[in-house]
Amino acid sequence: MTPGTPVPPALAAWAEDIVGPLRTVRDVSHPRPESQVWELTSATGRTVLKVAPTPVFYARETRAYREAAPALERGTVPHLVESDARHRALLMTAVPGRPVRSAALSPALGRALHRKAGAWLRRFHGDARDLTHRDRAEAAGEMERAVEAAEKHLELSGDLIGVPEREVVRQHAAGLVLLGPLPVGYVHGDFQERNWLHDSGSGSLAVVDLERARPHAAVLDVVRLACGPWVRRPELRTAFFEGFGRELTSAERTALRCLSALDAVGAIAWGVPHEDKELVDRGRETLARLVRGDYG
Repeated sequence: MTPGTPVPPALAAWAEDIVGPLRTVRDVSHPRPESQVWELTSATGRTVLKVAPTPVFYARETRAYREAAPALERGTVPHLVESDARHRALLMTAVPGRPVRSAALSPALGRALHRKAGAWLRRFHGDARDLTHRDRAEAAGEMERAVEAAEKHLELSGDLIGVPEREVVRQHAAGLVLLGPLPVGYVHGDFQERNWLHDSGSGSLAVVDLERARPHAAVLDVVRLACGPWVRRPELRTAFFEGFGRELTSAERTALRCLSALDAVGAIAWGVPHEDKELVDRGRETLARLVRGDYG
């Protein structure tokens, strides 16, 4: 969406029915065509209005805010004020803070925030025993779909990915199929620093963007950390798992490598046509490490 895009009139009217007349509206969308997010202020305070890009994302995010978020510490995740399936709209409370970028953090603050992120994620995942039979079936299906998507992403990538990288993606996709049951949970689905908000005043950490939340293998939520900030700062990984309260099982470590290969090819297939250099660089670096055999 073009920066500065106004809220559509019907959507603004819906929001005003809930929070009253809007005093200010600020477009805070990500630089992606499908992102539509505004920060609103009214007599009731500051809220965030989001239009989910698809009905699936709308359903996932709505469920996450209704079922998983209430169990978290107040202020560490937005509270859902109201939602509307017709507009795929969610109106949420705003949480303080700015997106975390570990490259700009002191070593001590980086460790502290990753420790808090690990503790947040463990609570968000919840107890696997609380998942329904349908949730467990969905989690198993998500792994199958991830394997199927890898071949589609390879096709979309064309000559953007070389022969050795293609082979390593297919090897890891096949390896994922052979794995037995993995610990499951209610995952965030896009758990990475850009979705963490740090308030320097209070020191709090909040997590946003739950549109990919769903039942899945719990290890999925560490893929983008393992392929991102942990590569150059392994001490962040140590701090994260201190907060998370457990290390990965042997099967999860294998799954992490496999899922990282699949995430990498997806990053390249999507990132190149959308000119997302950061995403593409992450994907290429991950595949290079897997080809060299030094994925840590």
